[in-house]
Amino acid sequence: MKTTIARAAFGLVMIAATTAPAFAQARYDMSNPPWSRPGYRLAGAGVPILFPELRNTARGRAFVMPNFDANGDGRINRQEAGDANREFARIAGPRRDRFDWAAYGRDPGGYRGDRGSGTTVVETTTTWDRGAMRNYGFRQTPRGATLTLQEDVLFRTDSAVLRPGAIEKLRPLARYLRGNPGVRVAIDGFTDSRGSDAHNQDLSERRAASVRQAFDDMDVVRARFSVVGHGERQPVATNGTAAGMRLNRRVEVTLLGQRADRF
Repeated sequence: MKTTIARAAFGLVMIAATTAPAFAQARYDMSNPPWSRPGYRLAGAGVPILFPELRNTARGRAFVMPNFDANGDGRINRQEAGDANREFARIAGPRRDRFDWAAYGRDPGGYRGDRGSGTTVVETTTTWDRGAMRNYGFRQTPRGATLTLQEDVLFRTDSAVLRPGAIEKLRPLARYLRGNPGVRVAIDGFTDSRGSDAHNQDLSERRAASVRQAFDDMDVVRARFSVVGHGERQPVATNGTAAGMRLNRRVEVTLLGQRADRF
């Protein structure tokens, strides 16, 4: 049983997996199975479109809430409800009304709802891409795991408007944060020493706020973030050279209390 649970924590049962995409936002916690915790309540605009087997049963609600509340706000929106329906349809087969929750609870990694012919594939999928997170180059700081995003990656000179490519740069981190709703984040903006103190302070605050807004647009709850602009304070290099000033124009994102070597 322990072996099955450990394996299931990293995989989803998929029928005809070659045509069914994995849901990157789902958080399957098989080590503490949701069917053993039936006290979940459903709320949100997506609830009416959930299958009755999910909406009207304790185990159905326990399947939905820990796995498909992607932004951790305690509510199910229409996209999350659609994801839950598609995943349940995949594991339950054509007779959803006869889905055997007890059998699924005993062996979620090997359950096949239709019991028919064909191949059952276990696909290893996670809620976030470890390789993409590693590519950020997190370093360990006293506050947690910190990554540095240089100005030319995110912004044009003297602007707080994100470049189009900046969103793609932030997307793997947003996916990690959706999959780990307990992680809180600090966003700190910094500038070089050109311009007045007041201008640099304002620019650093607006840039940090723009990064938080990008995560908000990608369904990461904004209450999880603290945002601070430091202006030209705390340089990491000399402001006497162009190369040094470039390093000082940055936004730092810290996953508070997290270990950089996790990635």
